[in-house]
Amino acid sequence: MRSRPTPPAWLAAAPRTLLEKMYMGDRHARSDSATTAVGESLRTHAMNALAQAIDSLGRRGARVHAGVHQARKALRHTRAVLALGASALGPDGMLIDRQLRRINRSLSSLRDAQALVETLDRLTKKHAATTGPLLGRARRAAMRRRSAQTRFALHDDAGFANRRAALAALAAELQALPWQDLREKDARRSLQRSESKARAAAKRARRSLHDDDWHRWRRRARRVLQQQRALVELSVVQKAGSDLDKALTTLLGEAQDYALLLDHCADGSPFAEPDRKALRALAKTGVRRARARIAQGRLE
Repeated sequence: MRSRPTPPAWLAAAPRTLLEKMYMGDRHARSDSATTAVGESLRTHAMNALAQAIDSLGRRGARVHAGVHQARKALRHTRAVLALGASALGPDGMLIDRQLRRINRSLSSLRDAQALVETLDRLTKKHAATTGPLLGRARRAAMRRRSAQTRFALHDDAGFANRRAALAALAAELQALPWQDLREKDARRSLQRSESKARAAAKRARRSLHDDDWHRWRRRARRVLQQQRALVELSVVQKAGSDLDKALTTLLGEAQDYALLLDHCADGSPFAEPDRKALRALAKTGVRRARARIAQGRLE
């Protein structure tokens, strides 16, 4: 079981406030954690993830890029846990989920800029012998684009204060949801629905040449793993996916790396025109090979 994360700095100035109680899971209200209902445990799980998102968006300087990345991961995790309780949490839970999605999407351009830099780092390690100079130039261009987008975003929302305040308000609403009504069978059914959606997305992507379909498959496979891990911690399920499930998610991520690079070779590309043709060829080959491995079941 993963350890409880350290309370973020934004809680330190106001001990025992409502938000601190939510972040710490209000441990004084329960005398025996072993008897805690599944719903209450999932509430604590979701609150911890949301607190991590708020804390991550408070990072400064060079750490802001990693902070956005971690915040988006934490928000996806929060939404995955919310989805486990969809039937019990009702319309209010759906409304909170939509607001979390909106905030997460508002960070997507920053995350894409960071993801492009990280993708080029990974590709440089893989193709250094053949395309090292090309990828080095591309990385420098991607870093300039990332810096410009970060300055623009922070000019509109200094320190991401508005987003962090909105997330703190949503934390209070999330805490007030009827988690006590959520039963183990509800969580199991929600997980089964997520698994069914992932299978449908896989079937569609395998028939399709569209990047959006493959990206949807990756998102849904990732959500299944997030939900499985949350339920493993509560002993609702025994294992968070097989090694093949994890290998599939990794390979889908590799295919997405190449697809992201390909997207950035289109209009508005940060790359110099002479480099785009070579980068486009590299990306197309990478996408084709990764997806062929997935289609053929060669996940190792």
